[in-house]
Amino acid sequence: GLMNAGIITIGDELLIGQVVDTNSAWIATRLNSLGFAVERILSVSDTEQAICESVNEAIDRYDLTIVTGGLGPTSDDVTKESLRRIFGGEMITDAQSLELIEIFCSKRGIAVTETNRKQADVPSSCTVLPNYFGTAPGMLFKKGIHMLVSLPGVPFEMKALFENEVTPLLKQLPVEGVIIHKVIHTFGIAESNLSDVLNEFEKSISPSIKLAYLPDPSGIRLRLSAYGNDRKLLSQQVDEAIEKLRATIPQYIFGYGETSLPEVVGKMLLSCNATVSVAESCTGGKISHLIVEIPGASSYFNGGVVAYSNQVKENLLGVKHQTLIKYGAVSREAVEEMAVGSLNLLSTDYSIAVSGIAGPDGGTPDKPAGLVWIAAASVNSLEVEKYIFSNDRSINIQRASYSALNMLRKLLLKEHPELKNIFEKV
Repeated sequence: GLMNAGIITIGDELLIGQVVDTNSAWIATRLNSLGFAVERILSVSDTEQAICESVNEAIDRYDLTIVTGGLGPTSDDVTKESLRRIFGGEMITDAQSLELIEIFCSKRGIAVTETNRKQADVPSSCTVLPNYFGTAPGMLFKKGIHMLVSLPGVPFEMKALFENEVTPLLKQLPVEGVIIHKVIHTFGIAESNLSDVLNEFEKSISPSIKLAYLPDPSGIRLRLSAYGNDRKLLSQQVDEAIEKLRATIPQYIFGYGETSLPEVVGKMLLSCNATVSVAESCTGGKISHLIVEIPGASSYFNGGVVAYSNQVKENLLGVKHQTLIKYGAVSREAVEEMAVGSLNLLSTDYSIAVSGIAGPDGGTPDKPAGLVWIAAASVNSLEVEKYIFSNDRSINIQRASYSALNMLRKLLLKEHPELKNIFEKV
């Protein structure tokens, strides 16, 4: 069946929460795509005992172990010494690594110190994986059928070593099993409701496929994972499952695979040659930021106004003074005028406007924290929705921003039904 793998990250900074372990997530994604089932991710202290215990256990359990961290010039070589004890051999100086260290230092105009030189010392039991982006080389160890790869913890060094040195090695291994992951992006339905709606769907799909829910303020990603030996059959089963899913929740699916709502909306605007502008109050520029994070946004995004105070809503966006007095800034009427104001001021085909109470304070009984009004407008339409989110400020800002983009997506589909077809492909 599948070859299994473990990931061990070493460093006290991970255990006190000073540094977030992003390496594991990145490595796990790569291992999955190479056909390895990752069984465990473990962070351990940089002591010899913790390293030896976790590595010895990994050798017994997995076909492959990837270790990151504990190789810097300041880490006193605890990791290397521990690995030498486990795999045997003595410490030797690797000539190629020493040369790379000298080149690395001279490029940066720094002296080669004894500490730097020591980075080239490795256990004689390993195969050295040269590091062209730092001073600590990677190391490959074998014990019976088990393989262990030790990489530096600095993310860009680790990634370069993994891509250039480790991936080619892993591709040569006789990986029997197949893992297929497909991601379907949904927006506009809560996780509990979605699982009710998909209850029958889950029962109807092949038992070799697992469905996972990955909720986030930017929507719920559904991940279909298939494990087995026959790639063609699995692919076919996953495709059938996706077809069923599309028949069940067509109104909530907005994309597949490596995409996001801002990217999907951007593609839609591009393909109908339209522009958009934004008027934001409680989101404070977040929507504009999400839009411009997508390369090429300049062809459809004209600009935005962060109209936080009433004065700016009136003077820049042309919201009527009377509207604000009578209904307040957080109201259907105010957000409609903000959307139309943005359309006119920035002369775009579409606009979105948001006004709400981000929280946690500032709410009243009839206008609680988390109340947000959102409008999406075009020359021909004006859609308005009222949302009540949580009382967590940063989550409200995120949810309001993505909800606004989703309203724009729905308005674009209403006015350009042909856009539906640009995301049919998984």
